[in-house]
Amino acid sequence: MSLLEKTFDRTLDAWTHAYMAPAWRGAVVEGWLFEGVEARRAAEARLAQAGVTARFRSAYKPLVHFFLEEVDREGLVSALVRYPLHEHAQAKRFTLEAYPLVALMEGVHVVMEPGASDLHYDVALTYADGRKVDARVFAPNQLGQTQDGKPELSPTGWLRVRDAEGQVQADAAQATEYQQVFRSIVDTVRNHAWGTHEPYFDRLEIRVDLPGMDFALPLDEEIISTFEALHEDVYFSLLEHFQHHSGRPSGDRGLQPGQIIPDIRRHDGAARVQISVEPFEAPAPVVATPLDAPLAQRREPLTAGQIAGCMAAFGGDAFQAVSRQGRPVLGTYVRGPGPAVFISGAQHANETSGVVGALRAAQTLAADGNAHFALIAAENPDGYALFNRLREHHPRHMLHASRYSALGDDIAYREHAPFFERDGRHQAHAISGAQLHINLHGYPAHEWTRPLSGYLPRNFELWTVPKGFFLVLRHHPGWSERAHRLIEGVTARLARTVPGLVEFNARQLELFHAHALESGFDVLNGIPVQITESDREELPLALISEFPDETVYGDRFVFAHTVQMETVLAATELYRSGL
Repeated sequence: MSLLEKTFDRTLDAWTHAYMAPAWRGAVVEGWLFEGVEARRAAEARLAQAGVTARFRSAYKPLVHFFLEEVDREGLVSALVRYPLHEHAQAKRFTLEAYPLVALMEGVHVVMEPGASDLHYDVALTYADGRKVDARVFAPNQLGQTQDGKPELSPTGWLRVRDAEGQVQADAAQATEYQQVFRSIVDTVRNHAWGTHEPYFDRLEIRVDLPGMDFALPLDEEIISTFEALHEDVYFSLLEHFQHHSGRPSGDRGLQPGQIIPDIRRHDGAARVQISVEPFEAPAPVVATPLDAPLAQRREPLTAGQIAGCMAAFGGDAFQAVSRQGRPVLGTYVRGPGPAVFISGAQHANETSGVVGALRAAQTLAADGNAHFALIAAENPDGYALFNRLREHHPRHMLHASRYSALGDDIAYREHAPFFERDGRHQAHAISGAQLHINLHGYPAHEWTRPLSGYLPRNFELWTVPKGFFLVLRHHPGWSERAHRLIEGVTARLARTVPGLVEFNARQLELFHAHALESGFDVLNGIPVQITESDREELPLALISEFPDETVYGDRFVFAHTVQMETVLAATELYRSGL
């Protein structure tokens, strides 16, 4: 069922066409919008031929683009940046919008200080030859409202025009096609009659084709992508709508709206959006397939067939749950002496290093001949299938639409039967008697933003930029001492046995601190940790690993799943030794 099909004129083309008219010869046009530098420069050149001086800048991360596009970096030794403060934005909002400037300007001493409230960055540049250059960088924003009516400051398009006599003819926010597409999606979903019972649909397909930018920065895994940002903003904005629609609090992970699928693609022309409600398609059978190389050399996420092949190779006592869409959730129980552990990966299906890490750890434990564990390497096969579909077009994006299940909930927060994927956990707990769950996760390997909803990802602000590999340990009341001994031992072993891990963490933590204006978690043996007492976990001890793996390949992927494997091995050895 189609809910919307609509086209929006490309803002850059509309501005260019409007100001090429003879009446604007001698005018000065400044615009901010969500386009890449090549398209913006081409539009400037067309207007120059018509006698109009134009400068088109990025409305997305304007300070970073100022340094990339306008600053002479030859001989630059220092940059003092006074960032804007605003009553309707967190204090760190604009320092995070400037991420990763501190590291991007290699060899330049960058200092960030709070500034005024007029939505400008004030920049003072100092060069080796004594030159000093001052600049004001506009950060176009406008106030909107959150789902619950609170004021929210978000980036916007902006147009500023002076005619040939120097008179201001325009200086105001302009809704670009990027913003119009987003608003049309949110409004269409909000205005539709969804009924009163979850789930509201099988699949909500949202296809968007529009101009934008997507490029890698010369720093670690960082990319700047308006396509990814729109994917994230659409997905989480619609989750927030359905949380409100169902009467749940914002951020509630038990919500089951159905599967929300924003498919955002580049198109250098008018923007197009299509929204439809679709039934689930029958999944293809999973056929176990062999690996083409050892897991230790794996440089990209495994296929579902390869996961099935690895799971079958363990032998043991197989058990299985079935996902909402009918895919198998494969588990195995390897019997042995001593206490068992439960190992799992891909609860959030776009966090794929944990799948390989769990399988590698299980192989090592099984080879020892003294193992005792239950294993589900990929808990969320419906999300995993969507992840693989979406990464065909955007392999490096974080793709959070594939994070949750086909019901739209986080499987660990599922509230009632039918339990589908979560039944795999129930079986693992019952068959093994494990009291430690080693739950391998990941998080974005580059900055995570929602530019049209306040910029920072609501309810996930702590996760907006990478801060290295870290561990979260949740324990039941009465398990505190054992939990602290476990986290101390695991971090100490990882620091000793994984070359480069402590240094990797230190680099990312330094950049995180510079832009987030906070320390984040405590650090133990060079590894950030968080320990909390909670009775919502099913087992008394739940060790959750977090590697910035969304979405990495090659050497970084190998490093990621090696860290995940070593986490399992360290925790298992310590736990089975009696803590």
